[in-house]
Amino acid sequence: MCRVLIADDEPIEMTIISKMIQKNYGNQIDIVQAVNGREAINLFKERQCKIAILDIEMPGVNGLEAAAEIRRQNKECSIIFLTAFEDFTYAKKAILVQALDYLLKPASEEELIAVMDEALRLISEGGRNEIGQAGMQEFLNNENESMEEIRVGSFQRSILEFVQKHYQEDISLQDIAHVSNYSDAYFCKLFKQCFDKNFTTYLTELRVEKAKQLLKDMAVNVKEISELVGYRDSNYFTKVFKRMAGVTPSEYRMMLQRMQNTS
Repeated sequence: MCRVLIADDEPIEMTIISKMIQKNYGNQIDIVQAVNGREAINLFKERQCKIAILDIEMPGVNGLEAAAEIRRQNKECSIIFLTAFEDFTYAKKAILVQALDYLLKPASEEELIAVMDEALRLISEGGRNEIGQAGMQEFLNNENESMEEIRVGSFQRSILEFVQKHYQEDISLQDIAHVSNYSDAYFCKLFKQCFDKNFTTYLTELRVEKAKQLLKDMAVNVKEISELVGYRDSNYFTKVFKRMAGVTPSEYRMMLQRMQNTS
């Protein structure tokens, strides 16, 4: 059983978070509640918690100060901030205490559970995957950009680079999540946040756009193009292309020829 600390000075908010977690994990999780930062520090140590979900604005010792002490006590715990404030100073401090994530209230159940899944995975593997590792210096040097803009930008660039290199291969969401060292659920959350679509749709759109470029070369046949953009079955490629472009690859090529002849 994994023990999770939830610290929030708003009783209703703490009840909502607790119910979300209990609904999804049942007796896998034991929840410990604190109403301020000082109590959070004491309970985290006494109850040997593995995950801390912390509000930031709490009386006395705030969530950031509590997180710093919790991190000092436990280098491997997963710290998740859940706050109503998207403030650069707060976000920067969240990175410095190696927080797993920084969620804005009101967080959806899907969003919270995706982060919890990631935290539990890291506990089982004995590691951390902090939001600050990949882009910490970039974040700290860009105070004019919000925490979300920096984190999303860093994630986008890494995904774009990977997909551009491997779109011709049989890649799946699970493959890229594994390479990125994220759980499937957490990767889905970040990907949708960055691209406003799921991974399969993004990959399909990219492959069709690459196919359109290749169709300009009349010397390359449709079957070869389907393989060059990651489809081993040319008939399936044709169906996908028509669904996305409204015409078959051959029809699209004929349209290009007509445009060239009239220009």
